[in-house]
Amino acid sequence: MVRLSTYVILAGVVMLFVPIPPIATILGVLTIGIGVVMRLLG
Repeated sequence: MVRLSTYVILAGVVMLFVPIPPIATILGVLTIGIGVVMRLLG
């Protein structure tokens, strides 16, 4: 079963390519960071 953190990281990567640069880039990086933290803690 795929972990929730994997989905969170993938969502962050997708957000990096959304054509709203300042907002999407910041949210993408934060989302990837949250996913990595979830992976390390879980």
